[in-house]
Amino acid sequence: MKKTLTSLAISLGLATLGTIALSAPAVSATLVHAGKAFTGTSDKLKSEVTIVIEGNKIASVESGYKTPSKSDTVIDLKDATVMPGLMDMHVHLSSQHGGPQTYLERFSLNEADYALKAANYAEITLDAGFTTVRNLGDGYHETVSLRNAISKGYATGPRIFTVGKSIATTGGHADPSNGLSHLLRPDVGPKQGVVNGEVEAREAVRSRYQDGADLIKITATGGVLSVAKSGQNPQFMTDELEAIVQTAKDYGMTVAVHAHGKEGMKRAIVAGVDSIEHGTYMDDEVRDLMKQKGTYYVPTILAGKFVADKAKIDGYFPELVRPKAAAIGPLIQNTFEKAHKAGVKIAFGTDSGVSAHGDNAQEFSLMVEAGMSEADAILSATVNSAALLGVSDTLGTLEAGKFADLVAVVGNPLEDITLLESVYFVMKDGKIYKQ
Repeated sequence: MKKTLTSLAISLGLATLGTIALSAPAVSATLVHAGKAFTGTSDKLKSEVTIVIEGNKIASVESGYKTPSKSDTVIDLKDATVMPGLMDMHVHLSSQHGGPQTYLERFSLNEADYALKAANYAEITLDAGFTTVRNLGDGYHETVSLRNAISKGYATGPRIFTVGKSIATTGGHADPSNGLSHLLRPDVGPKQGVVNGEVEAREAVRSRYQDGADLIKITATGGVLSVAKSGQNPQFMTDELEAIVQTAKDYGMTVAVHAHGKEGMKRAIVAGVDSIEHGTYMDDEVRDLMKQKGTYYVPTILAGKFVADKAKIDGYFPELVRPKAAAIGPLIQNTFEKAHKAGVKIAFGTDSGVSAHGDNAQEFSLMVEAGMSEADAILSATVNSAALLGVSDTLGTLEAGKFADLVAVVGNPLEDITLLESVYFVMKDGKIYKQ
């Protein structure tokens, strides 16, 4: 090539053309000098590491502190432990429980109000070090719009994978008409996420796809905070569950399942769902089924603790909700302990929106308190969560080719997991959001 250009220069009388630099100019990079790094490729820390970032991707992870070129930018985190961006597999960005008035908001707030609340809570979540979240239910598909706005750069927040509106059965947990006088009760169906029968179940999945959802969430049993009597009865029939799972798979969507009661979990796991959320009354039979099917468990211990504490306060919850919160809330940590010991796959999730957004990292200490190692707790919020989302090729570890999602804390989180509650550096997609 050089010879051809030189000949061309001579023929044109442009001798200087022969001196054109033919090698590509050096690419400027960002070098993160990490005193320690938890890369997610093992359960150990690495010391004195350079993470080389080009654009929004990790180009390499190298031992020692690499000397920068003139065009490189250096981020000095030599006093910190650097980790992959944290991932929360169960949040509700559009709301945050604040007592009795929470149940009145559906009468006073408009879609735009929920969208603005979601944008605020998304920014708080990112600031806490969670660069990716799975949003498991909103009211008006506002988190679909927020996901798009964040990806286009005109809103700030984590990378969002959202279900839009959850799918329930009539009167079930996530039926938006629950608790209303029949004079006010809206006529809801598959478009609003309420189904009865196999045909409507398939329609609801296709409607979520049409609305731009990334995955499906169903409420296979009763719930704690819904204004309905039972917190654990099964609320889908087998044919409905199979129709949802089969249709979701056709559209390349995974299925997350809210479930407290055993029978609802069993039906959902056998149907082939991808994750069980909460899982309060899980027993050996359910755990064995989950291991057999490869179903993930997303515990949400923090939410259980929160509702159990608030149930002690007169008037905080409606009287129909209070006994459910008091009974179910305290059990989830023990359920988690048994599931972890049994070898069920665990992905990190908090149900934030029940508890306060930004407090997500408090879940880590509850997991460690129940017997999980600090390293495994971090892996649940990085490697395992990426696997559950199906994005292990781009997220979850600090490796070449992955998106440059990094967080850092001062100190060693493998010795003190509560350090994750004080993340002081956040990078998402190669851009610094907190330093």
